[in-house]
Amino acid sequence: MASISSTALISRGGMATNAVTTAPAGKDPKIWAAAQDFEAVFLNSMFEPMFEGLGNEGPFGGGSGVETWRGMMVEEWSKSIAAAGGIGLANQIYSDILALQEKR
Repeated sequence: MASISSTALISRGGMATNAVTTAPAGKDPKIWAAAQDFEAVFLNSMFEPMFEGLGNEGPFGGGSGVETWRGMMVEEWSKSIAAAGGIGLANQIYSDILALQEKR
C-alpha cells in the first residue's frame, strides 16, 4: 500500500480527487495517480445509486441541500477508499496504461 506523503488536486471526468502522489515502489507517480483517480470515479458511480432511495434524514438533517452534501460525502468516501487500496482496480488500470504506452 502506498504511503500518503502529500496530495495533489487532479481533475478527471468531472470529479476532483486527492490522489496519492507517492506511488508504490517501482510505479510511475503520474500513471499511478491517474489509475487511482479512475478507481475513485468508478467507486463513486457505484456508490451513488445506493443512496437514491434514502429520505432526507441522517447526518444532514433534511432540507434542500441534502442531495448536494450527500453527493460530496459519497465522492470523498470514494477517494478515501481508492487511496487506501481500493478494490484493486487501480493496479489493473496502471498495468493497462503501461501496456498501451508500450504499443506506441
